[in-house]
Amino acid sequence: MSTAPAADAPSASSASGEPATALGRAKQTSKTRIVSWAMWDWGTQPFNTVIITFVFAVYLTSSSFGDTNFTSQALSGATAIAGLAVALAAPVLGQTADRSGRTVTVLRALTWTLALISAALYFVKPEPAYLWLGLCLLAAGSIISEIAGVNYNSLLDEVAGEANVGRVSGFGWGMGYLGGILVLLVIYFGFIQPEVGWFGVTGDHSLDIRVSMIVCALWTLVFTIPTFVSLHDRPRTQRPPIPGIEAYRDRQPRWIWTWLAPVAASYAELFATIRRLWTSSRHTVYFLFASALFRDGLAGVFAFGAVIAAGTFGFSSGDVVVFGAAANIVAGLSTIVFGLLDDKIGPKRVIVIALVALVAMGTVIFVLHDRGAVVFWIAGLIMCMFVGPAQSASRSFLARLIPQGKSGEVFGLYATTGRVVSFLSPALFGVAIWLGARVTGQQNTQYWGILGIVVVLLIGLAAMIPVKEHTEHGRGL
Repeated sequence: MSTAPAADAPSASSASGEPATALGRAKQTSKTRIVSWAMWDWGTQPFNTVIITFVFAVYLTSSSFGDTNFTSQALSGATAIAGLAVALAAPVLGQTADRSGRTVTVLRALTWTLALISAALYFVKPEPAYLWLGLCLLAAGSIISEIAGVNYNSLLDEVAGEANVGRVSGFGWGMGYLGGILVLLVIYFGFIQPEVGWFGVTGDHSLDIRVSMIVCALWTLVFTIPTFVSLHDRPRTQRPPIPGIEAYRDRQPRWIWTWLAPVAASYAELFATIRRLWTSSRHTVYFLFASALFRDGLAGVFAFGAVIAAGTFGFSSGDVVVFGAAANIVAGLSTIVFGLLDDKIGPKRVIVIALVALVAMGTVIFVLHDRGAVVFWIAGLIMCMFVGPAQSASRSFLARLIPQGKSGEVFGLYATTGRVVSFLSPALFGVAIWLGARVTGQQNTQYWGILGIVVVLLIGLAAMIPVKEHTEHGRGL
């Protein structure tokens, strides 16, 4: 992993007169800081890999909590609601952290909260009455994880330069996937696979699954320590006010607008940012729209892939964990490799290649769903090979466009636009299952859900194709 150039005095604009990008700003960094930054992905990966994808979501949609179609649709509903909540909260919280300069402090608080929620999943017993507790905790964790991701992404310009942003972004995603492998193996061999696991834990009352949630919490707390030791806040001597906030504070009744003014002003500033982008860099807006669509499809692959493996292809809990480990090996290595390719051929090409492959393999899973588990093993692993590169290249595409001092704001906008449509994959997953039941008359039509995700990916691909390369975008923020 190469280091960025030595620090010089930062310039406000490039030689062409356009604002210099945050990545282009000369800075001192090191491999240690890059690894420390990436350790946050490694440390928080249990929530994505173990909880959302391969273990807890599968557990929550099992027969212990009710009919497969009902629990799958309930999960999709909770996921959709969580996505809408992120869309509403990100503009306010993202701008607040950006103005205060306390990005790392906020990230630390959110990370600890995520660990607490992970541990609380221990109390979700395998009974229908606990379904809603599990869904609420899962939704709350998803919200915290997404908002924390805004702060984490905004630190990318602290550890990468324009020449290596693809590699650094890919390394971060890859570290997350590889961390996911290790935690899955620890959980599988320590608690799930043996009849009597570590500390005498057995499968009675799903104790093996529930104790695994505590392992996830501890993993997050321990392995994010390097991030918070190496990276520090850049507090501002004077905190700039939200533009236009005084106009809202003067409104009546004052007792309401005293606390509502920051929210209203933050949304007004968000819309002003979008208007500036639309005027000066329209293809950046096109990219935000396209990425919102395909990122929601990518999230759908992770959120419902293991659910389909269990409910449609008959994977046991152990099978799902083994598949998850293999999937993370494939995803981690391919993301690191595609990160190198990102710097050579550009992030847009990486995104398009990945989306084409995902649409093709998702269609294969639907068409060949009755051919046995081997279909999911092959097509599912190929899908995992391309999800990470699409996510990483999307982040590096935007990072190449952000002006100095705007990382938090722009990545907040990135999260917000993504969450505005985040209901699509879970909603279409549920609708597709319902449609499949109507069309086929079968009781279990869960495999139709993959079509809903494929549709979102296909629309995102269609929206991404006309977007110009990042080198052709203006910078008008």
